[in-house]
Amino acid sequence: MKLKNLCVVKLISIPRLLKTLESNLNKHPLCQPPDQVLKKPDLLVGEHATDCHAHICGPDSIYPYSPNRIYTPHDALLPQYIELLKSLGISRAVLVQPSIYGNDNRALLNALQTDPVHFRGVAVVDWDISENELEHLHHSGIRGVRCNIVDLAEEKGMLPISKLRYLAEKIAPLGWHIEFLMHANEFPHLYEDLKDFPVPVVLGHLGYLKTELGIEDIGFQNLLALMREERAWVKLTGPYRISSESQPPYADTKIFARALLEANDRQIVWGSDWPHVMVKGFMPNDADLLDILQSWAPDPIQRANILSNNPARLYQFIESINKKV
Repeated sequence: MKLKNLCVVKLISIPRLLKTLESNLNKHPLCQPPDQVLKKPDLLVGEHATDCHAHICGPDSIYPYSPNRIYTPHDALLPQYIELLKSLGISRAVLVQPSIYGNDNRALLNALQTDPVHFRGVAVVDWDISENELEHLHHSGIRGVRCNIVDLAEEKGMLPISKLRYLAEKIAPLGWHIEFLMHANEFPHLYEDLKDFPVPVVLGHLGYLKTELGIEDIGFQNLLALMREERAWVKLTGPYRISSESQPPYADTKIFARALLEANDRQIVWGSDWPHVMVKGFMPNDADLLDILQSWAPDPIQRANILSNNPARLYQFIESINKKV
């Protein structure tokens, strides 16, 4: 009799377990991993080339992912990333706090301390972070904070500008910037909101608007205006996130890259976006993504600025050069 009862309990528990697992997968869908093939790009990147946008994820057993995340990555660990940098010929990197960790920056800070000369970071912090905490982050290699405007916007097309300004005034003495995860097309008043902002702002993914919207989109045009006045920077990252094409070279992104470079090529940096979380469909190889830069910026001097000189200014890599001399 006891054995029968035990079997009944197990039969009831397994469906519940499966339902729980299904719910977790729907809530935190598992991303596909990055392309594991390491190949040399055609582009020779030159000295001090910098990948300005990558994420370290895991190990989950040590740095567990937030229960509030919207996706689950495969662990994308520092040794993997270092091997990728070597294959691309890139010597510097900027590691950006992924949303899966919220404001728990431990995995990021642990990665930065392994190479304080060649690594910099962008963290996620609380609005009320103290000056002492900011100083600690600065000494750890952090040079900016990331704000998820996609989720923070008070309502469509409006920024939480008072909170953002409060945070910006705190970090301004450190020479930091604020990196926004936002879609430029959703903010038609971007120029008015940020024209007198206390620190530079950085937008990723070429402004993060779908290519079918075109470069005449008012939000994108406002972004170009901010760049001309050296108030905004843009990362040439994630063309697969905005393109209507499924595979490299994502030719419809070229007109956006050219418009950004014409606005102010001193305010542009490049990033791999490794490990390419939430990419659905074809997973591009990182060497192919880097080679797209030759089409976007055919002038080698301009490419040297994008890959080396501009990142040195934005992320204060110049300090490292001075210390080594």
